[in-house]
Amino acid sequence: MDPIRFRAPIRYWNPEKASGLAVADVPADQVAALGGLKQQRVRGAVAGAEFASSVMPAGGGRLALSVSKAMMSAAGVSIGDEVDVEISAVGRD
Repeated sequence: MDPIRFRAPIRYWNPEKASGLAVADVPADQVAALGGLKQQRVRGAVAGAEFASSVMPAGGGRLALSVSKAMMSAAGVSIGDEVDVEISAVGRD
């Protein structure tokens, strides 16, 4: 499987709280290439920094990439920054 590439802002999962889990939404036209709206392990790069994480359904037909504090630190980015993302599902060829 070829990696999926997109650009997205990093946001809080629950923006009303302005804290907690950070995510980047996978564009709707890329969801099928990852296997659909299901939770799964992925690997890739955020702003050039490599990571292993997971994607999960985010409601409303969205899929979100979980972005840890360590991922943000390694990439030198924070909540609100728009980043280049490259991801591949783990175990899919």
